[in-house]
Amino acid sequence: MRSTPRPVEKNLLTISDEVYIHPEPLGVVLIIGAWNYPWAVTLLPLVGAIAAGNAAVVKPSELSESSALLLHALLPRYLDKDLYPVVTGGVTETQELLRLRFDHIFYTGSSTVGKQVMEAAAHHLTPVTLELGGKSPCYIDKNCDIRVACRRITWGKFANCGQTCIAPDYILCDPCIQGRVVECIRQTLLEFYGADPKCSPDYGRIINRRHFSRVMGLMEGYAPVLGGQSDASQRYIAPTVLKDVPPHSRLMQEEIFGPLLPIVTVGDMDDAIRFINEREKPLALYIFCSNKKAVKRMIEETSSGGVTVNDVMMHYTLCSLPFGGVGKTHGAADGDSEGFWCPTILK
Repeated sequence: MRSTPRPVEKNLLTISDEVYIHPEPLGVVLIIGAWNYPWAVTLLPLVGAIAAGNAAVVKPSELSESSALLLHALLPRYLDKDLYPVVTGGVTETQELLRLRFDHIFYTGSSTVGKQVMEAAAHHLTPVTLELGGKSPCYIDKNCDIRVACRRITWGKFANCGQTCIAPDYILCDPCIQGRVVECIRQTLLEFYGADPKCSPDYGRIINRRHFSRVMGLMEGYAPVLGGQSDASQRYIAPTVLKDVPPHSRLMQEEIFGPLLPIVTVGDMDDAIRFINEREKPLALYIFCSNKKAVKRMIEETSSGGVTVNDVMMHYTLCSLPFGGVGKTHGAADGDSEGFWCPTILK
């Protein structure tokens, strides 16, 4: 299947010629989905692959077992099972798939596995699209509406129990407003999840025991100012806030991907910009500030996959904006320009 040719501009040497681009499908695409949003991050790339005329092998994450089994049962009812097979299983099955030659690989998940996917793809020179995680800072300016900022950060951080790639990872703020930030988050948590989030129907759980232990390990050595309770039998970790977190702590070295929210104090916006630029480029940057000149400066002097001002995660909701990261959080490894644009939403 080929699409309609697109005429392009001619020059003097080709003025009498017919010059056009004739797009055609890549061929067979491998889609490796993620467990935290097992339907969206699996079906959305599948829709794109089908729209472009490709066949696709769908590999849902084995960690979201029920969703994987349901996808395996439902997809063949509506799509040709030979053109769009669903492969279930774990690491072994994924490795077997990666040994095969595909025309494109789309992977959503951790940087560690992303490296393995790229390495496997390199054997066949297969182009790869990677959607990887990263630490996404929230800078709260002391002159902004702190209550609104904390309410929006609380929603973005603790939705899906913090298991969202573009969730706010940590807060940067002036020491003078740290106490107020904690109090505003406390009030918002009470409103969202009640006195005991464990009993709230709106609060989730960690995906499995391994990730539960990993997140609990990140909290070792800290005394939370909010939350901190846990129940291993339910893989429950309460919405947790930790203040005065040292910049070089383990908590600040890896993506948290759980309901822990560290607060790191910085003197001013200069310190915040310096802090961000000393680390890997964020997948997303969230700026809470009422001064438009200051916001513009922070956007211009930092680099991240996406920026949302005075809100969190909303850039993902716009199909008109590209989605991805830069550096280790890159959304494209094949020269696709989407991985190098910085979508921004201002509020």
